[in-house]
Amino acid sequence: MTATAATPTSRPMEPIAVTGAGSIGVAFAIVFARAGHEVRVWDPFPAALERARAELSDRLDQLSEHGLVGNPGAVRARVTCAQDLAEAVAGVALVQECAPERVEVKQDLIRRAARSAPGQAVFASSSSAIRPSLVAADLPEGLGERILVGHPGNPPYLIPVIELVPSPSTATWAVERARALYTGAGLRPVTVCHEPEGFVFNRLQGAILREAYCLLRDGIATVDEIDEVVRSGLGRRWSLIGPFETVDLNTRGGLASHAEKMGPAYARMGAERGQDDPWTPDLVSAAVQQRRTLLPLDRWEERVRWRDEQLMRLTPLWEDIRRTS
Repeated sequence: MTATAATPTSRPMEPIAVTGAGSIGVAFAIVFARAGHEVRVWDPFPAALERARAELSDRLDQLSEHGLVGNPGAVRARVTCAQDLAEAVAGVALVQECAPERVEVKQDLIRRAARSAPGQAVFASSSSAIRPSLVAADLPEGLGERILVGHPGNPPYLIPVIELVPSPSTATWAVERARALYTGAGLRPVTVCHEPEGFVFNRLQGAILREAYCLLRDGIATVDEIDEVVRSGLGRRWSLIGPFETVDLNTRGGLASHAEKMGPAYARMGAERGQDDPWTPDLVSAAVQQRRTLLPLDRWEERVRWRDEQLMRLTPLWEDIRRTS
């Protein structure tokens, strides 16, 4: 049993609809079927459904080889490909919309699905950047309270984080129902407030990419050298802890000490790129307060030791992967 796999329960599992049979749609079908849900996959193109069947089997076999699916045949049997959208969404708890990244396509799909889905079904868009309020705009009255974004890491059957992004119109019950379904399927929901474009995942990724392009443009390092800094440096730590915890543990005295010592240097680096986002005292204080709630300073040494021990455990695996890559 891994952190990315949920154990099917003996209680009845509500069916799930996945609308869109691309790679993300197939991945969500695996996530929910592995947890015990009946999953109905629909796509307007029959060829896409045929491709999805083959991709589903291939992915399940691969997961089984690594012990991440106990019975791939049983999981496969829970997934059906529906020819009719109304059939796919009948009686479901959640419609996971996996249509192309175009607002009008998503709106049309949700509008059509809502005619046949239950009144309490939640509509979650897999959008990577489109705000849920844009998806909900101009849809029938009352439908907007059931719409949110459920943006996964890719692929979600291996990367368990999923961003829950409600709009100002999304009902609290819809967010909580989606959270419960995702959590039950082995995902780890993170609530994103104020629906910023790109949410959290792609804003963090975008910040790294923007600087990576600048470093390449300025002749600082090659593409592979920049990737190596992440592969063998930042990425190894980030597989265990995030950016705030990283700097909290890197500096004795924690986050407050790091901000005092390194804040000016980071401000100068940001100014080079035309950024003016200072770490103000109030902002640092808020971050420190949250970190100290998570990790009191009297446990700092203990956590540093834990970090190092986990890195030691993973080092042979990483080195083995590098030798075979």
